[in-house]
Order: sequence, then C-alpha cells, then structure tokens
Amino acid sequence: MTTFEELKRRGLLAQLTDEKEIEELVNAGKATFYIGFDPTADSLHVGHFMALCLMKRLQMAGNKPIVLIGGGTAMIGDPSGKTDMRKMMTPETIQHNVDCFKKQMSRFIDFSEDKAIIVNNADWLMNLNYVELLRDVGACFSVNRMLTAECYKQRLERGLSFLEFNYMIMQSYDFLELFKRYGCNMQFGGDDQWSNMLGGTELIRRKLGKDAYAMTITLLLNSEGKKMGKTEKGAVWLDAAKTTPYEFFQYWRNVSDADVIKCLKMLTFVPIEEIEEMEKTMEGAQFNKAKELLAYELTKLVHGDEEADKAREAAKAVFGGSGSNANMPTTEINASDLTDGSMGILNILVKTGLAPSISEARRLVQQGGISVNDEKVTDPKSMIALSGETIVKKGKKVFHKVVVK
Repeated sequence: MTTFEELKRRGLLAQLTDEKEIEELVNAGKATFYIGFDPTADSLHVGHFMALCLMKRLQMAGNKPIVLIGGGTAMIGDPSGKTDMRKMMTPETIQHNVDCFKKQMSRFIDFSEDKAIIVNNADWLMNLNYVELLRDVGACFSVNRMLTAECYKQRLERGLSFLEFNYMIMQSYDFLELFKRYGCNMQFGGDDQWSNMLGGTELIRRKLGKDAYAMTITLLLNSEGKKMGKTEKGAVWLDAAKTTPYEFFQYWRNVSDADVIKCLKMLTFVPIEEIEEMEKTMEGAQFNKAKELLAYELTKLVHGDEEADKAREAAKAVFGGSGSNANMPTTEINASDLTDGSMGILNILVKTGLAPSISEARRLVQQGGISVNDEKVTDPKSMIALSGETIVKKGKKVFHKVVVK
C-alpha cells in the first residue's frame, strides 16, 4: 500500500489541485510541503492535531516538512471560520507563542539533519514595502474572485475589515516565498483554507511560471458536525500544564461511539488494516476497547509512554475499581480554609474547577450531577467533611481528587 493510498483509506483527503501529480510526489518522497500555524496561543491544541499527524506520516515516507509559524500573519488574523475579528496581539506575545510551538512540534516532527525545518513568515512579511507589494503581488488578485471565497463570504454580513481582507494575499505570498527559498512545491492545510491555498498556487504560476500544488485535509468534526477538541473548560491543549495528560486521555476515552473509528483512522498510527478489522465487529464492549486504544495512542504520541501509562492506570482506578488513582486530577485545599474540617460543596466545586461559578455549582448539585465518595449530593447547602483523600464526581465521567494540606 502506498502512502497516498493510506491517506485515502484513513479518510484524510478533502480537496486536491492535481491528484495525480500530488500522488506521484508523495509516494516518491519528493514533496517538500508546508503547513502553516498561526501562533494565537502559547500552546498547540487538538485542532492542530490532524496537521501534525499528517506531517509525521509524510515525513516517515521520505517527504520533507516545512513548519511555517505565522509570526507575521498573526499580526493580521485569519478570518477563515471566524464570525468576529481576532484580537490583536503584541509582537512580544506572538514571539512567546512561536517559541512554545517549536518546542511542542519536536514531539511529532524530526528536525535533525535537515529532515524538516521551521520558518517564521515574520522574517519576510514584516519588511515588505506596501507600495511594492501592491504593484508586484496585488495586481495578481481579483477582488471579485476573492469575495467568492467561503472564508470571506461568511464574514461579509458581520463586517470584514480591510486588515483581514489582506490575509489571503499574505498566505499566498508565503507560498511564493517558500517556493523560491526552499523549493517548497506543495501546501497542505485544513479544508477551510482552500481558497487561500489556491491563491498561492496561482501566484506562483503567474510570477514564476511554475507549478505548485495544494491539498486540504478533512476537518476533525464529530458526528454532529462540530469541531472536536472543546470541553466545558475550553480547548483541549497539547501542553500538559494547560490540559493534564489524564484530562487529555479522558477526552479521547469519552468520544462518542460514532466517532471512535474515524478518530483512530485519522489520528493514530495503528495500522489501517487493524482498524478496518475492528470496524467490522464494532458493537457493545468493543467500542470501549476502541476508545481506550484511541486515548492511549494519542496520549502516548503527545505526552510519551510514561504519561500515557499513568493516565490509563488512573482511568482504570476510577472506572474499573483497580489500579492507582495517584494520577487523577487533584486539588489541594488548605486546612485553614475549612470550617470544623468541612467545606461547602459549592465552594469545593469552584475550587476544583468542576464548576466555573457558585451559580453553576448550585445548578449541578440541584440536578443530581454531583457525588462525593460515591454518595450523591443534592443539597447545595451541604458541608463536606474533608480528610485524607476525597473523590468528587461530576456526571458519569469526570472525577477529581481533593487533598487537605
């Protein structure tokens, strides 16, 4: 099975400019490709996961990845998939985020011996002369055609700033610059980037008379058509300080039955033949086995074998009554904060982060969604005696340990 065939069987391919040429380049290991990441936070998140896994797959097949960090485009903001204008960031914040991205990406991509490179588009975008850019690049773009792009159509009703309108030109210029500097002949990205990517291939053709290619990968959506990677607390981050390995494991362990096979195919490196065999017999308890495999493989990929083992053991302790709960999310509470060794259940929920506010905590308790040490708590005025380890449960799947210090 060729690399391209595997990408198809895993359901990763969405739109391609020239399928035959892309297939030949990828299978021969001759694609020098890039994927862009705008540093809008200090950590990568699950939304970046598919792109990182694709880069790893293609690198394993001999192709060369270029990680483009959008230090320059982040100064503008990508309107794709957004209903409102992004908040502007300072250059210092952008640089900090860039540094964080580089560190995390090294877990996925091998940057040794020039097997992959990281570049920052601030290196060329920040020094552009505006008039020269208008004459040299702006003349290659039709405003009428740009306005038909889905990323702009979605924003026109709410208001599209001229600042954001330039994003397509900036991303297209990136592709041109990478083609000239590094021989980058291919761009990959999410399906919502299709118009921006076509702009790049067209700019290269018009300015250099050369062919370059673009391919989008399927967006990671759940069975309800919503982007995956969101929880009540917000995004699922790849940084252990923002989303613990246990929380990361539990996110994937709790995906719906309808999504587990798709996630195994798209995100893991479990052989596709093995996943397809699982799919044929998927029913009942098989779904739970598949979810545990998914959670373990992805936690191992992001956080390493040791953290994946710990997360799995903690999950077994909570859900199976065996193993150790040492790796369960834990909150330490000062003994001085207790009243006669107890604390109100609403305060406990807020301190542990299981509820964002007292009012939300009260709602959870009144609706019967909270248990302490396996006993349901239904009175918002309940005082909970805290000594040793106390296990608080929200719903059926969220557990938290409280320790008094």
